[in-house]
Amino acid sequence: MKSVHRVQTGVRLEARMVKVLKGLADHLDMSLGDLIEGIVLHAFESKPPFSADTLRRIEALKSVFDLDLTADDAHRLLERDAGEDGS
Repeated sequence: MKSVHRVQTGVRLEARMVKVLKGLADHLDMSLGDLIEGIVLHAFESKPPFSADTLRRIEALKSVFDLDLTADDAHRLLERDAGEDGS
């Protein structure tokens, strides 16, 4: 184990994505922060962060939470005004 210094951050993420991440973290019995750190560390080394079983779980969670975003949508998201209902 390596000792680290963690900081609180005010990162804003897409709401449905957060629901999927929280669901996955719960399924994997880890904190949301630990999950995100793992994803980032894998990405920094161009390594896939998830097994085939976990990818299937992610697809199920995406379906439950109506998350239709893909990697092609990265850097192309436009934030709605707070008053919009999404319909």
